[in-house]
Amino acid sequence: MKINNVGPNGRVVSFIDIGTNSVRLLVVRLNPNHSYSILSQQKQQVRLGEGEFEEEEILPDAIERLVIVCKKLTELALTFHTDEFVAVATSAMREAVNQQDILHLLRQEASLDVHVISGQEEARLIYLGVSRGVHLGDRQAFFIDIGGGSTEIALGGEQNYYYLESFKLGAIRLSNLYISGNVSEPVSPDRYKKVQQHIKDTIIHSVQKIREQKPDLAIGSSGTIVNLSEIVQKTIHPNGNSGETVLSYKDLQKTIELLCSLPLAQRKKIPGMNPDRADIIIPGAAILDVFMKELSLEGITITSRGLQDGLLVDYLSRMDAFPLFGELSPRQRSVLQLGRSCGINEIHARTVASLVLELFDSAKTLKLHNFGDSERELLEYATFLHDIGSFISYTNHHAHSYYIIKNSELLGFDQKEVSFMANIARFHRKKTPKKKDPEILDLDTRERETLRILTTFTRLGESLDRSHTALVQHVRFSGIDKDTVSLEIVARGDCQLEIWGVEAEKKAFEKIFEKKLVLVSSQIS
Repeated sequence: MKINNVGPNGRVVSFIDIGTNSVRLLVVRLNPNHSYSILSQQKQQVRLGEGEFEEEEILPDAIERLVIVCKKLTELALTFHTDEFVAVATSAMREAVNQQDILHLLRQEASLDVHVISGQEEARLIYLGVSRGVHLGDRQAFFIDIGGGSTEIALGGEQNYYYLESFKLGAIRLSNLYISGNVSEPVSPDRYKKVQQHIKDTIIHSVQKIREQKPDLAIGSSGTIVNLSEIVQKTIHPNGNSGETVLSYKDLQKTIELLCSLPLAQRKKIPGMNPDRADIIIPGAAILDVFMKELSLEGITITSRGLQDGLLVDYLSRMDAFPLFGELSPRQRSVLQLGRSCGINEIHARTVASLVLELFDSAKTLKLHNFGDSERELLEYATFLHDIGSFISYTNHHAHSYYIIKNSELLGFDQKEVSFMANIARFHRKKTPKKKDPEILDLDTRERETLRILTTFTRLGESLDRSHTALVQHVRFSGIDKDTVSLEIVARGDCQLEIWGVEAEKKAFEKIFEKKLVLVSSQIS
């Protein structure tokens, strides 16, 4: 079903995900320029599936918790002037024999219409949410999300999936079956093996299909997997990179061994452990353990994205003429989304980016540098965002650009790439990068030299559209002799202002490339 476009004043949509363990709220403002802004994200544990899965009935205490939480979250969403609610419920609700009574109660008490989705639809939405935030390129990935009542998997690339599955395996469900009777005690090897066997028997047919496809990498989402990664970072690698996004199978095994050896009271105190998850994390970890073992996965990439993000992607994909979730890659989408949400001048941004890429390519032809596609791509995105700091104020907007890019959730990029792009924007005007600048201390020697060269192109490109009127149509470097380079400028009119700007950058160019720069301009009608 298609959704009407956003009006001139924008539109606020609130997405609610009622899971087996928690309820999540995402409030989003959809802007007229086809960007969006996150207004609020909330999560509250309800343990809807607690004690449910044997009788397939959600218990009265859990229902009461759910209604109170949903009522409070909808009230919060309305303070942002929400125009529309999109609410879904997953495993616990779809299996509950008292489902209709609960849905009626939510309509009555929280004014919330909830759609109970199938396991396949849950897997599809999780795939959408995760895949649209990961840079896969031509690679195919195995996706896994471990919930309280079910586990969803998918196989696919950046744009399309070709296999989805949902299993009745979840941290709360397995805890109810195997652990809840002795929840405060350590988990014995025999008990853990029973959990593993149950999981193995459940997934055996799907594992064979996944093996046949031979995915290039694995990506894990959900609170269970994220928390396991946090425990590894705090206990096994306390002095490592706190932003590490890959969980190795070896580290997972060590963590499970530690978790099983401790009673609940001590388990809650493990560094990195979410105390509210301590009683159910072992069966959740067992699901990941079995999948990784059966698929011979040495590591899995961790993401905090999931179903809620998929709801947003799915909503936007059904809007007329919404460009951010079409055929663009996750990197392209996130850069465009960030730029538009901060109201950048897109014509100027695209003009400068186009000119900078012409400078990069022609300089490579002359062997002024030997950078490849990865550096070119980061240069293009950074140049597109170079003026984003004007959103705060024009004065020192290059410094504001650095801060915004550095601290934004640019999907599909790792932190090193984000930092590099932020620095290109930081040095697109005013001073050039120096070795002791605090902004570049996290870059290694090669990256700093790369930055010096690429910011030279960005500074020239910015000068070439100094008037913000796209007068300069094309530009390229050409060789005169071994000591001199010509910069040929083709413009559609008098571009003296732009030429003066380039003249101011000549000295920096000549210092970096150790060649004299000569300007040659021509006009086209």
